[in-house]
Amino acid sequence: MTFDAEILIAGGGLTGTALALALARAGRSVALIDPAPAAVRAAEDFDGRSYALALASVRMLRALGLAQTIAEHAQPILEIKVSDGRAGEGPSPLWLEFHHAEIEEGPMGHMIEDRFLRRALLAAVEAEPRITHLDGERVVGQAPEAGAVTATLGSGRRLSGALLVGCDGVRSETAKRAGIRRTGWRYGQTALVCALEHETPHHGIAHQFFMPEGPLAILPLPGNRSSIVWTERDDRAEAIQALDDAGYLTALRPRFGDFLGEIGLAGARYTYPLELSVAQDFAAARVALTGDAAHRVHPIAGQGLNAGLRDVAALAQVVDEAARRGEDIGAPDVLARYARWRRFDTAALAAATDGFNRLFSNDNPILRLGRDLGLGAVAHLPRLRRGFIREAAGLTGDLPALMR
Repeated sequence: MTFDAEILIAGGGLTGTALALALARAGRSVALIDPAPAAVRAAEDFDGRSYALALASVRMLRALGLAQTIAEHAQPILEIKVSDGRAGEGPSPLWLEFHHAEIEEGPMGHMIEDRFLRRALLAAVEAEPRITHLDGERVVGQAPEAGAVTATLGSGRRLSGALLVGCDGVRSETAKRAGIRRTGWRYGQTALVCALEHETPHHGIAHQFFMPEGPLAILPLPGNRSSIVWTERDDRAEAIQALDDAGYLTALRPRFGDFLGEIGLAGARYTYPLELSVAQDFAAARVALTGDAAHRVHPIAGQGLNAGLRDVAALAQVVDEAARRGEDIGAPDVLARYARWRRFDTAALAAATDGFNRLFSNDNPILRLGRDLGLGAVAHLPRLRRGFIREAAGLTGDLPALMR
C-alpha cells in the first residue's frame, strides 16, 4: 500500500522524537505529529527540568547521533548515596553507597537538562529526511483498517500509515481511542521539582534521602548545581509550592542539609502528582504505546524516562526486524512481540518502585529498623551491590540492540 508515512507518531516529546529518529535511522518513513509549536520545543531557557539517564539510555542516544550533546552538556553520575532518616535529624548511620568503579562499563548514568536534550533531539529530527515533523498538530481520531491505519488531525488533514504509535503521555488519547484501559492508583504524594545552585562541588554524587513523607533526590548537574525531586504529602506539597522562593528554601533546608553549603534556586519550580498508571496492553489494532502512554511509575528510582527509551529501542527493533522479513509492521503478531518484550520489564519496575515507596515512605519503627539494617547489609555485600549498580545503569534484562 501507499502510505503518507509508514509510521505515524502521536506526540513530539522526548520519547516521540527519539522513536522517530530510531525508526528513520533504520530506514522507515515517519510522520511526527506534535501538538506543541516548534518554537516552544526549541526554547533555550533553563526551566529547572533535568533527567537522570541510565548508561543504557546514554548508549542509545549516542547511537542516534547525540554523542556531542552528551559530552558537552551532561554530568556523569559517579556515585550514588542512599540513606534513611528524618528532616532536620540527618541520615541514619547505616547507609548505602554505589560507586561507578564497581562496574567495568563506566559511569552509571548522566544527568542532563531538559533544554539540551529536547533541542538536540528536535534538531536531529529536523535534519532527518525520512521524518515529516508536523508541529502544532494533534491527532483527534484514528481508524484501523485492513493493512493500514488512518489518523485524523485537528486541522482536518488525514494521514495513512501501517502503524500509529501513542507517545502522548499518561492521559494518552491514542490509547483511549484504541480501547486500552489502565491500572493504577494515586500515592497521595506530590513531587516538588527544581534546580539549585550551591556553594560547594557535588563531585558527581547523587543522593537519595528517604524520609517518612517521601524521598528527596539530589542529582548532580554540570557546575555547582543540582536537580531536586522532593516528595511530600499532597497537602504539604501544595502549601510549600505556594510559598515565595525564600519560604520554599526555608522549608527545603532541614531536609537538604548543609553539606553543599549555601543554596539558591536556579530556574522554575514545578509540582506533579505521583501515581502508578500502567496500560493493560501496550498494543492494539495498528496501535502501539511507548513511554508515559504505556506506563508511569513512582520517580523513586528515577527510571521513568529510561523505561520510555527502552520502549522506543524495543519497538524500533521489532519494527525493523519485521520489515527486513517482509512482514506487515503493523500486524497483530508483530505488535504482540513488542508488547511481550516490554510487559515483564515494566511490571517488574512498577512493582519495585511501588514496593520501595511503601517501605520507605512511613515512620513505622519496625520498618525503619528493618530497612536501615537492609541498607547496611547490602553495603557489605559486593556482589549484591554490584547487581544494584547494573540495574540502576539499565544493563540488566533483555536489552534492545540500540542500548547494547
